Amino acid sequence: MTDRSTFRQQVLAHQTLVGTFLNLGSPFTAELCGRAGFDWLLIDLEHGAGSEASLLAELQAGAATQAVPLVRVEQGERMRIARTLDLGAPGIMVPRVESAEFAAEMVGYMRYPPAGVRGTALLTRGLGFGEVPHDGLGAVNERLLGIMQIESPRAVTAAPAIAAVDGVDVLFVGPTDLSHAMGIPGRVDEPAFHEAVAAVGRAALDAGKAAGVLLWNPEQYHRYADLGYTFLAIGSDAAYVSAGATDALGAIRTLVRDDEKSPSGARC
Repeated sequence: MTDRSTFRQQVLAHQTLVGTFLNLGSPFTAELCGRAGFDWLLIDLEHGAGSEASLLAELQAGAATQAVPLVRVEQGERMRIARTLDLGAPGIMVPRVESAEFAAEMVGYMRYPPAGVRGTALLTRGLGFGEVPHDGLGAVNERLLGIMQIESPRAVTAAPAIAAVDGVDVLFVGPTDLSHAMGIPGRVDEPAFHEAVAAVGRAALDAGKAAGVLLWNPEQYHRYADLGYTFLAIGSDAAYVSAGATDALGAIRTLVRDDEKSPSGARC
């Protein structure tokens, strides 16, 4: 079982932690995926159907399981990050990070003063509705997980500097965006793509941080694990529903077609 109180330390200790994306905006699938045994869940507010209105229910559903519910914000803005954390997210993924300066700004939005510029309100879900005292905010800062997405050649080049920022804990490769930005859309087997993700992995490990990536299928595990990637996502709730529905319908359609081809009365 994942220990929420030490999750950031587990990530930085390079334990292999497996999560999944939540794109349906549904607390039901959040709880289902959490109960399936994932170490972490990523509530996707960038590409998913959810919003700030549905976020609280998804966080509560995820927290009812062993999984740690993280959130990818729509974009790196102070209020989006602050509201997400106040609702109780224990970690933030920021998309489209391309410089150390931007990464440092994002970390500043996540942390309470003097380490950052996060607004202080004690009666929030993120602070246990008043359970955390004023002098306990430094400990809250230290528990928050900061994940920066690497999704472009510029970001790959800047990866060592981004990883060196205090409070950046994970460099997370978005393979679809990165491959498109490199001009090789979806071609993750290309040598150039392998070199890029290897460079990101080295940058993370050299800085004592974790490297993360979204796997398109389990067969990709060794490709990334061999490069030091330990913060791994596989699939999404939307993908699981789609695949399950397609497989079930395909199976029954096959049986129906077989029956239709059978001689009349063969099943009597």
